[in-house]
Amino acid sequence: MTTIGINTASRPVRVLHVTDPHLFATTEGELRGTNTHASLLKVLQHIYDSDWIADLITVTGDLIQDDSAGAYEQFRDTFSTLGLPIACIPGNHDVVPLMQTVLSAPPFSYCGSHEIGDWIISGIDSSIAGSAAGKVANAEMVRLREQIDTSDAKHALVCLHHPPAAMNSEWLDKVGLTNAMEFLAVLNAMPKVRATLSGHVHQEYEEQHNNVRVIATPSTCRQFTKYSEKFAVDDNPPAYRRVTLNPDGSLATELVWV
Repeated sequence: MTTIGINTASRPVRVLHVTDPHLFATTEGELRGTNTHASLLKVLQHIYDSDWIADLITVTGDLIQDDSAGAYEQFRDTFSTLGLPIACIPGNHDVVPLMQTVLSAPPFSYCGSHEIGDWIISGIDSSIAGSAAGKVANAEMVRLREQIDTSDAKHALVCLHHPPAAMNSEWLDKVGLTNAMEFLAVLNAMPKVRATLSGHVHQEYEEQHNNVRVIATPSTCRQFTKYSEKFAVDDNPPAYRRVTLNPDGSLATELVWV
C-alpha cells in the first residue's frame, strides 16, 4: 500500500475507470453467458485505439471470478500491454492474498495511492471475506485520512469497490456498503475529497452527496438492471469511464459504452 508520485506539475489529470472484469484462469470462462476475457479485450482495445491519453487506470474490484491465481495472472498479462500505471482495488469476488501476490509490482499497485498533478488518487479496501456486501473498516478510514492529510495534493479522489450510496434496487442494496452513511460522513469531513469511484453495481451512477461526487461505472462484462427488486441483468454492452480531474478541484466524466 504505497504512495506513488508521477508528476507534480499543475495540470488536468486523466484517469480511466475500468471495473468488474470477473476473469477466469482460462480465456474461455463465462459469466451469465458472457465470455469475460473477450469482453474485457473489447474494452481495452477501445482504450488502446482511442486518442484519449490517460495518466492512470484504476480497476475497482471483482478482477476475477474463479478464486484462482491463474485468473490474476490473466489480468496481469492482459493489462500489462497498456503501458500505464494500474491501481487495483479488491472487491467481494477477489482473493486478497492472491491479488496482493500477483498485482503488487509495477505497473500494478494494490490499494495504493498515486499523486499526479494537484490530485491524490487513493485506493481502499471495502471487501468483507465471505460476503457480497462491503464495509470500510475503521483502520482503512484512518489509513485513508493519513494518506490524504499528509499529501501535498490539493484534491483527492477515493477509489473503492462498493459505492457509498444506495442504488434504489432492493436486492442490490442488501449487498451494498453496510456503513455507507458513516463513510460518507468521514469523506465529507475531509476538505480535499472531491469524489469516489466504484464498481460492484454493474450500472452507471453519478450523484452529488454534499461535498462528494459518488460515481459508479458499469462492468466490462454484464450489467445489472436498474431499480430491480430481484436480481436481473440487462442487455447493455460493456463500458468504462473517462475521468478528467482539473487543477481547481472540479472533475468531468464520460461514460463509454463499447
